[in-house]
Amino acid sequence: MKKLLSFGGIVVLFIVLLLLGPGNYKAKNTIRIGASNIPHAQILRHIEPELKKKGIKLDIVTFQDYVLPNRALAGKQLDANYFQTPAFLDQWNKEYDGHLVNVGAVHLEPIGIYSKKYKKLSDLKNGAHILVSSNAPDYGRILQLFQQNGLIKIKKGVNITQANFSDIASNPKHLVFQTGYEPKIMPLIYNNGEGDAVAINSNYAVQGGLQPDKQAIALQKPEKNSPYFNIVAVRNGDQNRKDIKELVKVLQSKSTQEWIKKHYKGSVLPAKNY
Repeated sequence: MKKLLSFGGIVVLFIVLLLLGPGNYKAKNTIRIGASNIPHAQILRHIEPELKKKGIKLDIVTFQDYVLPNRALAGKQLDANYFQTPAFLDQWNKEYDGHLVNVGAVHLEPIGIYSKKYKKLSDLKNGAHILVSSNAPDYGRILQLFQQNGLIKIKKGVNITQANFSDIASNPKHLVFQTGYEPKIMPLIYNNGEGDAVAINSNYAVQGGLQPDKQAIALQKPEKNSPYFNIVAVRNGDQNRKDIKELVKVLQSKSTQEWIKKHYKGSVLPAKNY
């Protein structure tokens, strides 16, 4: 991500934050939480009745991008957000001198590779173009997928959460990874038949009407303590709030985790296996 927003981005940011209201948002027994519409807000709506029994109300604010939720949380227009991975949060904190903290993993949105031309990742031809979004924290797991399928080798000693395509040590098929696309338009790029293959995060794939477990020619699998789990984040100092702890407890509960597994049928995977 770039340190400086374009003029248009600044205008959009100003409007959204204005609509959210002033900082230091507070409402009794209410957690205002920012989330992507799918699947995050859906999962939050699912647990609303359980939290209500505990005297906690959710005020869910949905976002369509990866920039505004952390800005709104840092600016105290939100109490928490739920949309990102630890890798993304770490990068955001470094880039913007932020102090947001991870309070718990909820689910994994597996990165998938999609193609209109090939049925298997190993079928990619020499010089094939793989189109990738501008979301740099996803690059490591895309590289992992290609390495696991025997198409590339990553340099030894590389921290996978910070990996880039310059960290490829061996690329026998001379695959071309073309980056810089807005994450939310990746399903459209795939549907238009652009490139030889397209890397798409599952939340955008599902929003775009795709079925990752059926349509992806390669799909990321969950690993214990994965840096790619989607997490709840709060400002440093709020992680011990009782209502925040209760929120995470319900999200990580057996009933919620099993609902995620059943409801999304493999396109979204629970962080915990009971």
